[in-house]
This record gives sequence, C-alpha cells and structure tokens, in this order.
Amino acid sequence: MAAFAFTVEDLARLRFAISPMWELITSLQMLQDAGRAAAHLPWVRAAMPVAAELDLAVALRLSPSKGWMPDFLTPPPTTPIATLEDELETLRATPAETVRGDVGRLFKGRRAPAALEPLMADPRRELKRLAGVLAEYWELTLEPHWPRIQALLEADLSHRARRLTERGAAGVFADLNDSIVWEEDMLVLRDSSCDTLRSLDGRGLVLVPSAFQWQRPSTIVDPPWQPTLLYPARGVGLLWEQQGVSASDQLAGVLGTTRAALLAALDAPRSTTALAAQIELTPGGVSQHLSALKEAGLVTGTRHGRSVLYVRTPLADRMVGLAV
Repeated sequence: MAAFAFTVEDLARLRFAISPMWELITSLQMLQDAGRAAAHLPWVRAAMPVAAELDLAVALRLSPSKGWMPDFLTPPPTTPIATLEDELETLRATPAETVRGDVGRLFKGRRAPAALEPLMADPRRELKRLAGVLAEYWELTLEPHWPRIQALLEADLSHRARRLTERGAAGVFADLNDSIVWEEDMLVLRDSSCDTLRSLDGRGLVLVPSAFQWQRPSTIVDPPWQPTLLYPARGVGLLWEQQGVSASDQLAGVLGTTRAALLAALDAPRSTTALAAQIELTPGGVSQHLSALKEAGLVTGTRHGRSVLYVRTPLADRMVGLAV
C-alpha cells in the first residue's frame, strides 16, 4: 500500500493533464504482454505487425511489460494537453546522468543489455535516435486513432473538473479507481507494489488519465518530476467500438431509437453538429433530445470555445453497457 500526504498547498497545486508519450510507452508495454491487451484487442491486432517492422529494440528494453520503467521516458506533462513533439523534445534533452542512473536502476546495477550499450555510451546521440523511432511508431500505430483517444481522455478531465467544482478534492478522488481512496488528508493506493507514505511537500499532484494504462493506476514520485498519478480513464472499454453502430433494442425500447442512438454515440465528447451528422438528424432535433437526456441526468455538456461538447454520465455508461 502507498499513500500521499497532502497539505493545503498540495491541494492548491492539484492539476490535470494528458500525456501522448505515456499512451505511446504503455501501448508498447501492451504489445509485450497479451494479458494487458483485452480492452484494446482491435488496436493490438493492427499494431503488432507494424511494430514488428520497426527498430524498437531499445524502446522495448526500456519499457518492460511489468515493473518499474525509467521516468525519463514518460516525464509528467507540464501543460494540460501536451503534444507528442513537446514530450519528445523533453526526452531528447534528458541529461546523460539521468539516463545512466535510470537504466542502472532498471537493471538493478547489473550490466545493461547489449541493445542499450550505445545509449549508455552516448545518451545524447541515442536519445535523438530513440525519439525518431518513437515518432515513427506513433505515426503508424497511434496517430490515426489519437483524436478518438484524446476525446476519451478529455472527457475524463471534464468529469474530474466538474467533480472538483461540486465536491472538492474528495470528489475528484472518489471514483478514480477501486484501489484508490481518500482518507482524511491522504490519498491511499491500496493496490500499489510500494509500501510507503510520501509527503508531497507542497509540490502538488498531477492527475493523468490513460487509455492504455487501463487495469491499475501507476505513479511517478521521484525528483525532479512533480508527483504524478496515472489512472485508467472512464469508458476505455468503449474506445474501439465501431462508431455508428445501432443502439440495442432494449435501450431503444425505453428511451426511443433516437435517444438511444445518441447515448451510444456519446462514448466520447461530441458537439451537436457532429452528432447530427453521425445519426443523420438535424442539429435542432439533436439539441432537443440532448436537453431531455441532460435533464434526466444521462448526459452533461461542457463549453469548448464556441461549441458545447456532450458526453454520457456514469449512469448512462452503465445503461449502455447493460444494454449491449
């Protein structure tokens, strides 16, 4: 069991972020462990042959499917929605002593595998090469799906922000994961491999939802990084469902075909215009149905610029899941 002790200053520095690099690296871990792939099988089947053609030896050695991996691979994002290029630039700039120290920790003082010897000898040069390979892997396996993944992660952040406004920090942590509980001034991770109590010491905490870290939370706690909690995003099980599939007859029988179809489409945030195009209805008609669903507590809306993005509530998630 691990626990983070909060002060008032830590609560004031609580923030949310999305990390494309974290999704990239945890997707590599998934390709090495079939047991982690259940929620992402359609993606795994398509990505596996592509990854096999790339020179990923160094990346795979640095990201084992189980246990600790070097923090320099996945530094906590410094902005709410980082870009992959921003994070690759941070990777390229990692000090040589940090690389060597993290690799030494990964292999517990044993000699690094032959594939990592060039990295240990010349970290600056090899980090540039590694960043190039990871960028290629991203372009071929993840970038085509990133809008959908990002929409899922942003929907989770909207949910967390709303919980923070309505219920404070305890509300944010209450439904992060079954293994995470808020007890007085501490955040407790019951399913952690570490048995430790850490004080955040005014550094705050970064909360990062993840699509590929879907089974259990993970943490980054060692300096110089800001303490970070990475947790499974809401609705991951719906990520690879085909868009536009018809709603089940059971749900349609209760709500009507149109409203059931709207709930099925709202697995990720969508605007009225996008929904209208997807289910072939006028924007005005969609708006009327969304108002009814919102009043019933089945959808919520968040303004982004000139648009309002709608997403299902947890109650609606359960309804759709039971009806599928």
